[in-house]
Amino acid sequence: MKLKDGFDSNYRYVLVAARRARQLSGGAPRLVDTNASKPCKIAQQEIEAGKIRFTTKGKQEPARTEEPKPEVEK
Repeated sequence: MKLKDGFDSNYRYVLVAARRARQLSGGAPRLVDTNASKPCKIAQQEIEAGKIRFTTKGKQEPARTEEPKPEVEK
């Protein structure tokens, strides 16, 4: 499977499509005009049309309380 534009992995693409398909099957309105009737296909088409975006929670590095000590060669 080729990596989709805007996604860092195929796994993330599948997760986003599955979540959107669940929303559609729960009654969410379609974001694209399509003849498809299955939520999975509609979700894929919405992603391809650029209507669905995802965000991730970035990991923050812990703040340093001290300056790093230089290593001394012996």
